[in-house]
Amino acid sequence: MAKKIAVLNGPNLNLLGTREPDTYGTMSLSEIETLTTKQAESHGLSVDFRQSNVEGELVNWLQDAGKNCSGIILNAAAYTHTSIALHDAIAAIDTPVIEVHLSNVFAREEYRHHSFISDVAVGVICGFGANGYVLAVDAIASMLRDN
Repeated sequence: MAKKIAVLNGPNLNLLGTREPDTYGTMSLSEIETLTTKQAESHGLSVDFRQSNVEGELVNWLQDAGKNCSGIILNAAAYTHTSIALHDAIAAIDTPVIEVHLSNVFAREEYRHHSFISDVAVGVICGFGANGYVLAVDAIASMLRDN
């Protein structure tokens, strides 16, 4: 049975493909899911890919993934910059979390420069568009091989 990666996506990412394409690209979230799943399968991994606009649902999914997954990719979107609850959920689990952002948050508004996620994540990938998810899958696969 393949080891599973949870890929959790936060608010407004369901609008990808049409929402601010100059910032977030033209790929839809379902296209990113396909890309991510194919990359995971190339490493012998499976993916549980989800999106929610609700902070508490993301907290529940993090807690569940902490028990049932080998790695977590989290694009918390705007909650990155506001959610102590997501920070605390990540801090409470042992499963490695990689923070992903489609855009380079450091080249954007000042308020996007702070993340409540980064200090409890094993790494951060930002600014590579949808390819950031592929890079995160590769990083988790590498960590799993090294353990």
